[in-house]
Amino acid sequence: MLQIELRGLERLSFRERQVVMLKETGQSAEKIAKRLGISTSSVATLFNRARNKGYQVVAIIPEAAMGLGQEDEEMEPE
Repeated sequence: MLQIELRGLERLSFRERQVVMLKETGQSAEKIAKRLGISTSSVATLFNRARNKGYQVVAIIPEAAMGLGQEDEEMEPE
């Protein structure tokens, strides 16, 4: 299972964090706007401000998903 980690959120306002969390999990601007009770243009503005502040999205991929299970540990180094 792929997980994401968001870094640098401490630089964002509360509302920017909300928008980023929803946007990075695949929510549309329309759904975010409805959920937060704001306009879609506000969603876009908040998301752009957050991107300019430089948060990072880090993908965490388990070793098993990469074919790097325990059986690979027995292999000799090159």
